[in-house]
Amino acid sequence: MTQSDPGQMLERKRGSGVKLVYDLLRDEILDLKLAPGSAVDEVQLAARFGMSRTPIREALVRLAGEGLIETLPNRSTMVSNIDFLGMPAYFDALVLMYRVTTRLAAQHHIAQDLQVIRSRQAAFTAAVEAQDALAMIATNVEFHSAIAAAGRNAYYAGFFERLLGEGRRMLRLYYQSYEDRLPPRFVEEHEEIIAAVEARDVTLADRLGKAHGEQIVEQIGRLLTRNDPSDIDL
Repeated sequence: MTQSDPGQMLERKRGSGVKLVYDLLRDEILDLKLAPGSAVDEVQLAARFGMSRTPIREALVRLAGEGLIETLPNRSTMVSNIDFLGMPAYFDALVLMYRVTTRLAAQHHIAQDLQVIRSRQAAFTAAVEAQDALAMIATNVEFHSAIAAAGRNAYYAGFFERLLGEGRRMLRLYYQSYEDRLPPRFVEEHEEIIAAVEARDVTLADRLGKAHGEQIVEQIGRLLTRNDPSDIDL
């Protein structure tokens, strides 16, 4: 029996520590338990997790790469703010990509794509039934990413995934506006999209994608006009 390399064991241990910190902080940021603009302190995190600052720093680098935290010129670190002023341009791009990716999926999908899409829809449905907001966010992104992948345009798919990623905290506000109890019609909308894609009905797929994106935008818009963004309970 060969002994494990101590260096490899240390690297695996550090890697698991990075993942632990990354996963927990990411969930707390997406769930708005760590408010936008709040300070992130490496020393406090090291004490909280009972580990050195090295895996903490590596986890923060990953979160920064996803736009969830940022380092200021004075080298302090904070949870990234939600860009409310940039929302109109973001929403325009988001609705357009719902349309484009759904339309292309209807044109170019293959049988294996539908299998993946349906499995992602099953996961989303389970998350909605469980009223698990973080799971709803993740499975919704995975569902629409699968639709985009079926369109066979890597540029559109990549851009759409980036938009969905940037909007995860807005989705959290969206689900909060329903107290994490999404109406059944949102699951039904996904089913209608799947049916249009499977039927290769390009016009219907375009229309459903547009309507799906617009209802999300309208609901978030109602939420933001009901409350000044600075007053939203984060």
